[in-house]
Amino acid sequence: MNKKVLFIVQTAIIAAMYAALTYAQNFLLPGTTSAAVQFRVSEALNILALFTPAAIPGLTLGCVISNLYNIGQGLPLDMIFGSLATLGATICIYLLRNVKIKTYPLPAMLMPALFNGVVVGWEIEAFFIDGDFIFADFLLQGGLVALGELGVMLVLGTMLYYVMIKRNLAKKLFPDTK
Repeated sequence: MNKKVLFIVQTAIIAAMYAALTYAQNFLLPGTTSAAVQFRVSEALNILALFTPAAIPGLTLGCVISNLYNIGQGLPLDMIFGSLATLGATICIYLLRNVKIKTYPLPAMLMPALFNGVVVGWEIEAFFIDGDFIFADFLLQGGLVALGELGVMLVLGTMLYYVMIKRNLAKKLFPDTK
C-alpha cells in the first residue's frame, strides 16, 4: 500500500476512534468530557503518537470533531484551544517517544497534562470565569485540568501502552509509518 494512503487512513481511523469514544462517554456520562476536571477516556489514545506520526493529525482532528459538541454547550473556544493543546501534546509525545525511564515513556505521558493544563486552564480562566485573569485562579483551573489528564494518561494510557507493547500491536497496526 502507498505510504501516503496508509498515513491518511490511519489518521482518519484515529480521529474517528477519538471522536466516537468522546461522544459515547458524553452520552453515557454527560459532562465528564468537558468539565474542569474531565476524565476524557479518549485521551488515552494520545499514546498512539508514541507509535505513529499519523496520530498527531488524527488525534487533533478527533479533538476538533469531539469539541463540536461543546459549541452547543457554549464552549466554542474549546474547539480551537483544546485542539491546539492536543496538537502540541501529540507532537511532543512523538518527539519524546524514545525517551524512557527504564521501559516507560514517562516524559511523553506527561505532555497531555502539561499542554492541556496550561492551554485549557488559561482558556477557562480567561474566558469562562469572570473575564478577569487572576494567576492564582489560572493555576487552580490548570491544575484541575492537568489532574484529569494525568489520571487518564497514567492509568488508561499506561494500560493501553503496555497492551500495545506486549501484544506487538504497534507493528501490526502501524507498519512502515515511522
